[in-house]
Amino acid sequence: MNALDRLFQIRQRGSSVATEVRGGFATFLTMAYILVVNPAILSDAGIPFEPAVACTALAAGLCCLLMGTVANFPLALASGMGLNAFVVHAATITGSWQSAMGLVVLDGVIVLTLVAAGIREAMVDAIPIDLRRGISAGIGLFIALIGCVSAGLVTKNEFPGPPPVGPGSFLQPTVLVTAAAICVIAVLLQRKTVGAILIGLVLAAIALLLKQVGAEAAGGTDSGTTSWFRMPSLEIAGQADVRGALSLKYAPLLLSLLMVDFFDTLGTVTSLGEQSQLLDDRYRVIGLRRILYVDSLSAAIGGFFGVSSVTSYIESAAGVAEGARTGLHSVVVGVLFLLAMFAAPLIACLPPAATACALIVVGFLMAEPLTRIDFSQPDTAIPTFITALLIPLTYSISHGIGYGVLTFVAIRLLTLRWLDVHPLMYGAAIVFVAAFTAGS
Repeated sequence: MNALDRLFQIRQRGSSVATEVRGGFATFLTMAYILVVNPAILSDAGIPFEPAVACTALAAGLCCLLMGTVANFPLALASGMGLNAFVVHAATITGSWQSAMGLVVLDGVIVLTLVAAGIREAMVDAIPIDLRRGISAGIGLFIALIGCVSAGLVTKNEFPGPPPVGPGSFLQPTVLVTAAAICVIAVLLQRKTVGAILIGLVLAAIALLLKQVGAEAAGGTDSGTTSWFRMPSLEIAGQADVRGALSLKYAPLLLSLLMVDFFDTLGTVTSLGEQSQLLDDRYRVIGLRRILYVDSLSAAIGGFFGVSSVTSYIESAAGVAEGARTGLHSVVVGVLFLLAMFAAPLIACLPPAATACALIVVGFLMAEPLTRIDFSQPDTAIPTFITALLIPLTYSISHGIGYGVLTFVAIRLLTLRWLDVHPLMYGAAIVFVAAFTAGS
């Protein structure tokens, strides 16, 4: 116990081993969907499903262990949503998923170089505090939207014309269970019950699993429990074609990947630093350089294992909301991912909607920085609002940040206050314009 405390500074950060373990379980449960979703997406690029499950778990586990032991920060990592879709797109252009993974490895190496040069860390300092608060709140709204979609509270409009989304059916079981679980979590939070979010999540999972089992029994189907556990296959590991990815014709693809990877993580780390209050007197995340080193290296690790870029997960906020404040949280998540290599079919039985209540409540908690934005200063407040608004509406952290940065820089230029803008903000604006233009 003393050794753990010295290694992770547990008591110094106002936490406990039990809190870190509970937070690790909460984070893992909100991230477990990636073990099913990532292989399903990558299969469109020709990557075999079963090895993708095992390698997704292995890469996530290793990177979480690195984050916990090297950076001592409550941040979990796994194959990034959106980044895996990029791999499918890149595979159609390069002609193979191996070359697409080569681009992912190159992305990790380049971003790691930017961290070593201090550019990625300096970029955090260059972003105004209110804009950073907008990033945190926007990401909170983003994951709350993900939870709403997962639960069926929000559905895509299948008919032509506006609106693009609409309400789900109130009588849908996932909607009722999610609504009930949110109410339970709210009551527990009001009473300051330890583990409130995790309790609500588990209750939702049990209710949905019982309904699923009941439906299978009524239909006379068998879950096939004998195949829940099996030895993992790692046949896709080490097949990334870095040499093939070095072709200049793939430069636009690499730039797009760099933009998403670079700014998504900055938003995630800033948000969790705000929520966990692990900030120094300059409002910077404690140990930011080490965090960014691990995150950059993780991108290359994900490419090596053939499961797209491994990146920081905003779902870590579930663990932070439970009180996690140290890297022990990430180590717990890492161990659970490594164990999941052997039980991927069992993990797949977890209904995706079971985590919806946790995502929505965590999103609520993360939106709190909006209350500290100075709305009397429109030149900063409006870009902040644009950032918070567009992160969920575009379903892209990098696009939300990008439009916020462009709006901030444009307003400063139009008000003849260009000297008040950090040079890196100008550089970021130029890069965003180039990336958005190339992606149009």
